[in-house]
Formats: sequence, C-alpha cells, structure tokens
Amino acid sequence: MAKQILVLLIVTLSYSCSKTPDKILPVKRNLTESVYTSVTIQPDSLYKVYAAVAGILEKNLVVEGDKVSKNEALIQIINNTPKLNTQNAKLSLELAKENYKGSAAILSEIKDEIVAVTLKYKNDSINFFRQKNLWDQNIGSKVEYDTKKLNYELSLNNLQLLQSKYNRTENELQIAVKQAENNYKTSLIATRDFTVKSKINGKVYALYKNQGEVITIIDPLAAVGSESVFIIEMLVDEVDIVRVSINQKVLISLDAYNGKVFTGKVSKILPKKDERTQTFKVEALFDEAPKTLYPGLSGEANILIASKDNVLTIPKEYLIDDNKVMTDDGIITITIGLQSMEFVEVLSGIKESTYIYNPNND
Repeated sequence: MAKQILVLLIVTLSYSCSKTPDKILPVKRNLTESVYTSVTIQPDSLYKVYAAVAGILEKNLVVEGDKVSKNEALIQIINNTPKLNTQNAKLSLELAKENYKGSAAILSEIKDEIVAVTLKYKNDSINFFRQKNLWDQNIGSKVEYDTKKLNYELSLNNLQLLQSKYNRTENELQIAVKQAENNYKTSLIATRDFTVKSKINGKVYALYKNQGEVITIIDPLAAVGSESVFIIEMLVDEVDIVRVSINQKVLISLDAYNGKVFTGKVSKILPKKDERTQTFKVEALFDEAPKTLYPGLSGEANILIASKDNVLTIPKEYLIDDNKVMTDDGIITITIGLQSMEFVEVLSGIKESTYIYNPNND
C-alpha cells in the first residue's frame, strides 16, 4: 500500500514539474488594421416604383428579371375619369378658340357695332361742326346748336366705349384660350400618368401588385435597379466611422461564396447616423464582382485602415486592460500601435526577447 502511494506521488510530482506556463515571445510580422462590418449587396440605383395617380392595375407589362430601358412602360393603370376630363378640356379649348377667332366670334359682333357707331359719329360730327359754323355767324337757333353738339359728344363717347370693350374682350378671350390650352395639356399629362414607366436602364427585381388590385400613390408597385452594377452596403459602428475614408480597400466575404474573398474600394460614406443601430452606412464597389449577384446577399467585410511591414506584435489575448502584459518582471505597461483582429503592434514597453504570459491561463 505504501509503495503504491509513493508511485502515485512520484507521477504527480513529475507531471507538475513538466507543466510549463503559457508564454511566448513577441513576433515581427506585417500588420494590417481594419474595421469589421456586416455586408448587404444591393443593385446600384435601386428604387421603388410608385404611381402618380390612383386607380386599378390593368396589367403588369413586365415580369421579375426583365431588362428594361429608360421610359419603358412597366405597369398600366386604368381610370376613366382622366379620359373624360381630357375630352371635356378639349371641347372647352375648341369653344374658346371659336369665340376668339371663329366665324361666330364675340369680337366680330363688337367690330360690327364699332363700324355702325363710327358712321353715326362721323355723321354727328359733320352736323355739329356745320351748325357750329352757322352759330359762329349768328345763323340758326341755340337749340339746334346744342342738339347737334350733344349728339356729337354722345357718338364720340359710344365709339370710345366700344373700342375699350373690344380691347378688353379681346384680352379676356386670349386668356380664356390660354387657360383652356393649359387645362387640356394638364389632362393629357394626367392620362399619361396612368402608364408607369422606368426611370433608368436596368432590371425589374420585384413586382408588388397583381392585375385587378387597387393602386394608390403611397404603395410601391415595383423595384427597379441596375442590372450589372452592385453596391456593397456596410454598416460601420460610430466609434470606427472617423477612420473610414473614400478609396480605402475593402475585403469582402459573402455567405453565398463560402471561403472566397473579393476586393473593393469605399465609394461613398453617408453622413447621417442611424439612431436605431448607432451605425453609419458606407458603400463600396467591387474591383471585380462575382459573376452572379442578387439583391440582399449578406456577408462581412474588413475596411483596411492602415498597414505596416515588419513590426513587433503580440496576440490580443495576451493583453491586460488593453495596454499591459505579464512578464517575468511582473505586469508592464506597453504602447500599442496598429491592431488587427488577432494581433496588436507594440511600440514600446517590451522587446523581441521579452517573454509574455497569457493572463487567461491559470
């Protein structure tokens, strides 16, 4: 029994002596610092299509996946009211033109009145000045003179009133024609609005309504975007956004392409923060995009902030309180430079020959 206990003790002591602490030396390596983000792929210029008017969807003129050109018809909506309004507006325009220039024009009637009044004015003028000459020679009665004078003045006043009426009526009819033309053009635009067209050259990615459904101006009808250019949308935490800039290199891995890494460059930084997620949206473009991409593909990316060659590094897991390490001389404060996902650059505090210990091991 004593011999068995002695053997167990020797084995235990041997194991204890052979167990060495988890210690390493700093290593020089090339180090790259990056910002990690989640990724969603979206077509460039992707937008939702809305109708400018309400009605009933008569027909989807395209299907998902169709290539479309700018101004190509996508969806036809029906509503009889705009057609009736257009017909009424056209009739109003024709009536306004007829009143202004037609054979039964109002101005023609006034012109006829002006001709008649002009003749009467000339006759009254001749009679008045003839009577005036006689009166100046003390020939004739005062009553005849006053009567001729009154007729002359009334004719002159009527002629001036008719000329003013003609000018005013002509201006009103011109305005009426212009208003009728504008109303007709507006009704034509309203009629065209019932054909929804594409704003870009691209591809139809979604149709949200079916034939016979009621259409409003607030419900999207379709989604259209670029066929060949895709945007890498990244959500960057607010603590990292100040380190991101245009044209920085991006390494992208997509769940659909497991294990393959694509490269790109930052193309846009949207300045408004999403208060819900506390992130900023950053966009990038592929250097060479995968052959097949779909809207909504997800993955992750690293935006490369800076890189250095042959720098002294230690694993992040060996850090204590972000800037200290355990050495043979105790805990030492170090100065840190670049950081990657696994390693940090050591600027000062320890040397390449300094052993450091993993604080997570007992």
